[in-house]
Amino acid sequence: MRTSGGFRLGLMLLLSPMLLWLLLLIILPHINMGIISLSERVSSNNYVFSLNNYEEFFAESLYWNTFLRTALMSILATILTLLIAFPVSYYIAKMLKGRSKGLVFALCLIPFWVSELVRTYGWMILLRESGVFSNFLQWLGLADGPVEFLYNDIAIMVGLVYTSMLFMVVPLVTTLDSLDNSYIEAGYDLGGNGFTVMREIVIPHATPGIVSGCIVVFMLTLGNYLTPALLGGKDSLWFTEQIFTQFITRFNWEQGSAFGILLLVLSSLIVWLGLKVTRQSFTRVMS
Repeated sequence: MRTSGGFRLGLMLLLSPMLLWLLLLIILPHINMGIISLSERVSSNNYVFSLNNYEEFFAESLYWNTFLRTALMSILATILTLLIAFPVSYYIAKMLKGRSKGLVFALCLIPFWVSELVRTYGWMILLRESGVFSNFLQWLGLADGPVEFLYNDIAIMVGLVYTSMLFMVVPLVTTLDSLDNSYIEAGYDLGGNGFTVMREIVIPHATPGIVSGCIVVFMLTLGNYLTPALLGGKDSLWFTEQIFTQFITRFNWEQGSAFGILLLVLSSLIVWLGLKVTRQSFTRVMS
């Protein structure tokens, strides 16, 4: 009994930092934000319960159009990130051996040693009117003058995919690395080609890594503020910019909190639907 009680106490002590972190930095702030979103200021220090903040969201077409646009572009960015990251991850996990595997994986990590701000500014240097790509096209004679690649949806998508790539590669490499090569060899020995082996063996085994990578990338993309603001400009129409405007520019914390709760509900709903479609559980994906 003493041994069991001591083990339980030790486990609680080990978990207490994580539990405090969840409680103080995630659970309580979200509860407080939910309470603020359901209040309306009637005087400087007087608030009443109200749903006006949510009603205003649905009444203003700019808000919910931006909301839907952000969701669709985040889903598209997640799909593109997966399509690019999967062959890269497969090559690292199954084609490379020894030091070369570690070297190529390190090359994927190097861009993320600097902040997202610096990396985004790097893309601005490449894509701006006087940037590298524009000058290169003029040098080749394919453009008569400077070409502006910034401040459009393509530039936003490039930035989102680039900033999220590592968070898709890492879970995919980890999952694919655990796949025994004998299963792949058996698939070829039984008459399968590259497509059938990939469909019947590799992708089913990598499904937990695919789903976990998609969840992380989607959540990061949906909540990204810096990349859409810098690469998309003032007309990027990203929902996090609406939240920033309410909190920082208008000092309307009630409306900003409502927008934040709506974004949380949207992300949770899409992740739940994704898990249902792929028949995965959250605990299995994140284990």
